[in-house]
Parts: sequence; C-alpha cells; structure tokens
Amino acid sequence: MKILGISFGRRNERCDIMVKEALFAAKEAGADVQFINTMALRIDHCHACDYCSRCRDRGDTEIHCCLQDDYHILEEAYYDCDGVIIAAPVYAVGIVGQFKNFLDRLCPSHDRAVVVETNKQRAAEGKPLLDSRYSKDRYSAYISVGGANTRNWVALGLPMLHLFDFSFLQKCVGHVDAYDQGNTGSPILDRDLMRRCASLGTAVANAIGKPYDQVDTWAGDPDDGVCPVCHCRMLNFNGTEDVECPICGIWGKMAYKDGKFTVTWSEAEKNRARSTVNGIYEHYYEIQNMVKICVPKLTDPDNAAFIQREMEKYRHFDEIVGNV
Repeated sequence: MKILGISFGRRNERCDIMVKEALFAAKEAGADVQFINTMALRIDHCHACDYCSRCRDRGDTEIHCCLQDDYHILEEAYYDCDGVIIAAPVYAVGIVGQFKNFLDRLCPSHDRAVVVETNKQRAAEGKPLLDSRYSKDRYSAYISVGGANTRNWVALGLPMLHLFDFSFLQKCVGHVDAYDQGNTGSPILDRDLMRRCASLGTAVANAIGKPYDQVDTWAGDPDDGVCPVCHCRMLNFNGTEDVECPICGIWGKMAYKDGKFTVTWSEAEKNRARSTVNGIYEHYYEIQNMVKICVPKLTDPDNAAFIQREMEKYRHFDEIVGNV
C-alpha cells in the first residue's frame, strides 16, 4: 500500500512538517510513503476546454489534460496511491488557490459515476476500459493550517479540503484544524498537535484495503463536528428545524434543549452524502437530466437564431460600452 502526502505550503514549514509527521506514522504502520511539496510546481487553473472529457468520450483508456504545466506530476502520483494526506494553508478564510486548481482539473473529469457507467458501456461493446486507477477506493485525511487564533478566520479550510473526496469517492478517516499557528511558532512545539497529525497517517494506513463500510475510524481532531460524515462544523439554515451540511449535502433535524442544540441525522441522509455511491449518482442523474432539457433548448431553430442575434452585443461589449 502506498500513501501520498501533499503539502501546498512553503518548503519545510508548517504544512510540510505536519504531513511528514503523518507519513512517519503511516510508514510505521507498514505503508510505503511519498511526499510532494507543490510550491515549485506550476498548476494552472482549469480552462474548461473539455479536452479531458473528449479523451473519455472518444474511447481513450486514459484521461489527460491538454495544458502543459506541472499538474501531471501530481496527477500521476495520485493515481498510484492508495491513500492521500493533504495539508494546505489558509490565507483568507479558505484554502490556498493552488489546491483548488488541482482539484478542478483532476476531480470532475474522473467522476466515479461517469467512469463506472462509461466502463459498463465499453464492456458491453467490447471496447478497452478506462484506467482502473480511476475507480479504485482510497482513504484520505486533511490538515488545514492557519495562523489566526480565532477559528472563524480559518472556517472554510477543512470544508474546502473535503471537496477532494467527492468525485473519486474517497472515504475520509480524519482531519486536523491546525489554526493558531501564529502563536504556536512551530508545530513541533505543540506535541498534542503533532500527535493528532500522526494519528492521521496511522488511520489511513490501517484503513487501506478494507471495504468502506467496515471502516468507522475518525482520527485527528476530537469528534466535535456537527456532520456525522465529514465532521465539519458548518450548517445551512432554512428557518425551520431542517438544517443541511453544505459539504455533504445532507439534511438533519435540529432540536434545542437545556441550552444546547443537537442535530439528528437519519441513516438515509447519511447514505446519500456526496462522498457516497448514492451521492455521486444523484449528481450523475442530475446532469443527465439537465442534458435532456438543455440540448433541445439550444438546438431549437428559433432559440438558436435568437441567441445568435443577442450574442452580438456581448461579443462587441467593449466597442458598445466605449461609445456610450
């Protein structure tokens, strides 16, 4: 088993230290480990050109991005791993943009439901299947690193990191919210923090190779999250007792008693979280239905002609507004 550690922070600084501490523990648990710091890598943002989707649709066995930068280094390392531990810094409430660039280019193009359905069709037609690495189970753990000692200044750190689980259908087994680094000085001085980071490596290593439903581990931070799936603290309110985890997209019932709020989550809701098979297929069917509705609108001759006429003012926006 191989565990990949990725740091989106500065070399030999906090993110590096915490990921490596987790990898030390993973190594002790029997895993082969690899570490990559991304600071010297150029990972451009997704251009939404659909090249990756066309690779899949034309029958290629591998999905590639056409942009020529260092994304492919991280991409291949991820394909070859069985588990991943990621640390990234929070600069402005949420995670650094390089992480989101990598997520946008890797994850949507490898949506597990699309990969599975594509392979079903190819198998039926006797055509080569997509790379098997795209559909293997992996376990994950995350470390959000921030300097602020006020937790709300890093509030979107862990939620953004958890977005990495959805498309590949990974199962997260722990996370660490490493805020207050401005006062800590060095994470090495906080032995409890280092212990929690190490527990992530142990948890990922011990989970690899087991079916998701046989792993109920949560490592790193104490189980203080509101959501039973991602263990994050955020909720969406709609003015009723119904509340939603915005990361997992599941609904619970809130109650207030003796000065405390509690949320009850049904098994049905937990089983449709975005990081579950039911969750990714909900989204898959949603997209398929959108195609059925949208394509006839765009191919209707009257609509097409109207759009073409209206587009002229948008294409010549600078010229038009410059003459006003």
